[in-house]
Amino acid sequence: MTFEKSIIFRCVNEEYAIPVEQVVSIEKIGRITPIPHLPNYLLGFTRMRGELIPVIDFNRILYNKPSVGELSRIIVLNTDIVNYGLVVDEAKEILNFAPNEIQQVGLVNYSKTKYFTAVANLENRMITCVEPKILVNSLEGIREIIAYLHKMLENENNVNA
Repeated sequence: MTFEKSIIFRCVNEEYAIPVEQVVSIEKIGRITPIPHLPNYLLGFTRMRGELIPVIDFNRILYNKPSVGELSRIIVLNTDIVNYGLVVDEAKEILNFAPNEIQQVGLVNYSKTKYFTAVANLENRMITCVEPKILVNSLEGIREIIAYLHKMLENENNVNA
């Protein structure tokens, strides 16, 4: 996965990048339906363009604090596992990284941060690159949640049929 063209977002005071080709949209935070007993990183489900998607709070994953603020956004991501919304403190910009600015990091070997795949080392800032598919795969309980989501969608389709 290359990070040459990336969406830059902020959580607390750190900047992160995700590949622009995996971003479906960036939305203001709208109605999120919470579901009891879900892991604390999962805020619930929301409907985006007619699709039911899980909403994950990146701040809770990283710092165990909720993302709150006027600038908070949901970055809707497309992976082959599931489309999901990632809540961040602020979606900032699109950047093009030169290949020599991207450095692979040893953190990939650390089981809790496998989704940090590289660091963009720019003149006056350092941006950690996040791989959306690895991120969603690394979350505890996500398989059951995705199965639940598919079951809900099946039921919805049966009702509408």
